[in-house]
Amino acid sequence: MTDILTGIYNAIDPFRPLEPGDPAYVHCEAERGDANVLLDLGPEILRSNRYTCQLYSGHRGAGKSTELLRLKQDLEQKGCFVVYFAAVGEDGDIDAQDVQYTDILLSCTRHLLEELQNADPAPLISWFKERGQSLYDLGQTKVVMESLDVKTLAAQFAEITASIRAVPSQRSKIRDLVNPHTMTLVKALNAFIADAKAKLPPDKQHIVVIADNLDRIVPIHDDYGRSNHDEIFLDRSDQLQGLDCHLIYTVPISMVYSNRANDLKEVYGNPDLLPMVMVQKPDGQRHLPGIAKMQEVLVRRIQPFIAEVQLGRDIFENDDVVTQLCLASGGHVRELLLLMKEAMNRTEALPIPTVAVRRAIATTRDTYRRTVEKDQWRVLAKVAQTRSIDNDEPHRDLLFRRCLMEYRYFDDEGTMQCWYDAHPLIKAIPEFQQAKAALATEAPPP
Repeated sequence: MTDILTGIYNAIDPFRPLEPGDPAYVHCEAERGDANVLLDLGPEILRSNRYTCQLYSGHRGAGKSTELLRLKQDLEQKGCFVVYFAAVGEDGDIDAQDVQYTDILLSCTRHLLEELQNADPAPLISWFKERGQSLYDLGQTKVVMESLDVKTLAAQFAEITASIRAVPSQRSKIRDLVNPHTMTLVKALNAFIADAKAKLPPDKQHIVVIADNLDRIVPIHDDYGRSNHDEIFLDRSDQLQGLDCHLIYTVPISMVYSNRANDLKEVYGNPDLLPMVMVQKPDGQRHLPGIAKMQEVLVRRIQPFIAEVQLGRDIFENDDVVTQLCLASGGHVRELLLLMKEAMNRTEALPIPTVAVRRAIATTRDTYRRTVEKDQWRVLAKVAQTRSIDNDEPHRDLLFRRCLMEYRYFDDEGTMQCWYDAHPLIKAIPEFQQAKAALATEAPPP
């Protein structure tokens, strides 16, 4: 039993994206408003006569990385050479708390060098040598400039990005050194990409760069109300789109719902968004197909250890607990796995006691209680009442922190409907209940 528990515990790792073809993958398009990354992003790359730059968004932990890895495989099978990397995260190049465009460009350069080993690095070597003495003075390079090749140059850029991420005292110095020369770096990188494309195998026609996890960049506002998201994705849009290849960047969901949304559309086209799995309808009734999909997420991960698993018998004490867990997740896959993991931490054997599930829910609910600021309870209560959001900073902040959730579905006339709700765990918090009661006593507007 201990081996089975350990196996299941690691199989439900909420922070590991699934690789393409993983039997644990569950198709949830129908309960996500027909969201399908292969159709939403792929054709633009395969059919366009120009280089494209697309944005992909959604709540953190909704499954974007898993979907982008599926897209990577699909594009590779259709004649693309795909360079995918998680720019932010445990193994990424970028600190989510402090990001500038320069960091993204350096990360792209590093990964293109690592993946396109057959290309001529001469333009990038020339650029690097011109910065070399200054980098040496900063302690960022100890390589003899005359010995640079693709591998050593990639290693040098990896050292630079690592310092930007991990050494705050060096971060601004490196940026100050590189910032005035980003245009020349883009030019050198494009010469490198052009040579790489000429040397691709006959079955490869396009180079595609997918920079994942940029949606984790924490929003920071200046005294004039502008955010670092504005600076990166709009002020620097020419540079973000400047590479001579197809590009996909993930973007924070709060940016998609900001007052700059139309600017994003004008620059990049409509961002593609991955919504939650709909486990409840706008009227509050349970949406059984969505609940079934969330149950399937658990079943697929457990089946290698219990082949004919029945969740309400083998894993939990009854089916009602399974449903309660799926509803508590709000249709957010990572939340479901986190709740399951928290419940497993409170048991020594299967089935998981109901009290352990309730404790897991209570613990997670308390985390949300501490996340919400005093003046945001009314905002949450109003969204829960109207199923709509306002285009302002409080709503964007709550979207970014996953306190507000977005759902999509097609109505009987085939029209896409988007609606919003407070996270289900928030609804039982006393502060939310008080805000809801206060809202109910207010006179409706004339």
